Amino acid sequence: MFGKLPKQVTIYEVGPRDGLQNESRHISTQNKVTFIDKLSDTGLSYIEVTSFVSPKWIPQLSDAVSVAHDIKRNDAVHYSALVPNDEGLERAISVGMKEIALFISASETHNKRNVNKTIAETLKEFHAVITRALDLKLKIRVYISTVFGCPYEGSVDPQKTIELTKILLDQGIYQVSIGDTIGVAAPNEVARLLEQLLKQISPQQVAVHFHDTQGRALANCLVALSLGITTIDSSIGGLGGCPYAPGASGNVATEDVVAMLHSMNVHTGVDLDKLIDCSRWVGALVGHELPSKYLKSHRSVKKQRGTQ
Repeated sequence: MFGKLPKQVTIYEVGPRDGLQNESRHISTQNKVTFIDKLSDTGLSYIEVTSFVSPKWIPQLSDAVSVAHDIKRNDAVHYSALVPNDEGLERAISVGMKEIALFISASETHNKRNVNKTIAETLKEFHAVITRALDLKLKIRVYISTVFGCPYEGSVDPQKTIELTKILLDQGIYQVSIGDTIGVAAPNEVARLLEQLLKQISPQQVAVHFHDTQGRALANCLVALSLGITTIDSSIGGLGGCPYAPGASGNVATEDVVAMLHSMNVHTGVDLDKLIDCSRWVGALVGHELPSKYLKSHRSVKKQRGTQ
């Protein structure tokens, strides 16, 4: 049996960035802005809006500056964006971002495939970006990818994630997001890593980021919550996938997480009906069925009611 659950959980929505980056259909800037504005109206308190990476690597997000500039900022929402380096930081600053995210892999091979640098080289580059961002009073979180498994190396030593987490937190970031990039983690593996990690740092400094490749994401979220984690990354409709991790399917769906939490009387501040409306809208936008289980069940119930 799992331990006591927190009374409140923060949902960190990554759909506009992590969700859209792997979509093949071109999404216009205006539609991305509308998407984010719709999410801003659901009660979500954190939304990652885009990534300031080179258009050469992620063409879908080549309009990052325009998107971040044009969205309607809701004072109740913290907006963030992914930055890869100093150049990305400059672009984020130019449109008034108050929070940024960096990314690194626990797997050496995935890190090289993702950013063409070793882990040591990435950490060295991080130092300059983090120092500048902190001088500007920006909040910083870091994604640690392939924590539970790598498409190139297989299993990953948990100690690598623990060491990276401590190094990054010591530099002044406020949170690390522990990522199961290819969706292979089992609940007992999640428990084992988090139990070790939380002996050394606070649960508030850790978020979890699960992909649902093998259908384990909700179970893994539940394990993390039972150990005191109170921030879950998720993507509306289950959109997403890592372009540098073959086999990585979508993130855990935001509405699946919220529905589960609400059924257990865990507060999120998110309006589930508005999430579903947003999920339907973005599903039509990308032009394919989304993997969200709650969305599918919601459609099924509506059909059944319509035939009565």
